[in-house]
Amino acid sequence: MYDMNMHKPIDYQDKTDEELIILTLKDQNNFLYLMKRYEAKLLRYVMRISNLNKDEAEDIVQDVFIKTYQNINDFDSSLKFSSWVYRIAHNQVISNYRKIKVRPKTFILNDDSNFLENLASDFDLDKEIDLKYLKHNVNNTLNKLDTKYREVLILRFLEDKDYREISDILKKPMGTVATLINRAKEQFKKNYNG
Repeated sequence: MYDMNMHKPIDYQDKTDEELIILTLKDQNNFLYLMKRYEAKLLRYVMRISNLNKDEAEDIVQDVFIKTYQNINDFDSSLKFSSWVYRIAHNQVISNYRKIKVRPKTFILNDDSNFLENLASDFDLDKEIDLKYLKHNVNNTLNKLDTKYREVLILRFLEDKDYREISDILKKPMGTVATLINRAKEQFKKNYNG
């Protein structure tokens, strides 16, 4: 893509989210670059918090991008764009859940050893534990957690969001987020049978 005023190619990979938003407000075609940047991340997030299959999750992500595009003029620049789009995804998952009244499904942890290592180090688990056994136990334990606790653990350890971003996504004060994470860890420890 070229900037018509400069006649030089624009490198969108070097642009911040906020710069891409400004460019999108000038030319709607630039929204595609935001989509490319967030498509895989949001798909992974939606699948993790919703327990939907990939096709269903892709439909939700498509709806997330539609809502994001429709509301881009309302973006609050005091927030990070990533927090805002994750919040839209969070709300879309809830909306979808309410619409179809899905029966409870179990959380399936894909081969994401970073999550396991982060969680294991946070709980001071012996690093020599077989990851396959750990993965099985972590899946079972996460499935036993209340949804609100499972979601904060996913945001913190799988999505690597800081407390501020989690606060923005869940629309809860940072103190509440800290409390939820601590309670989630406690509930996880109580239910973990490793």
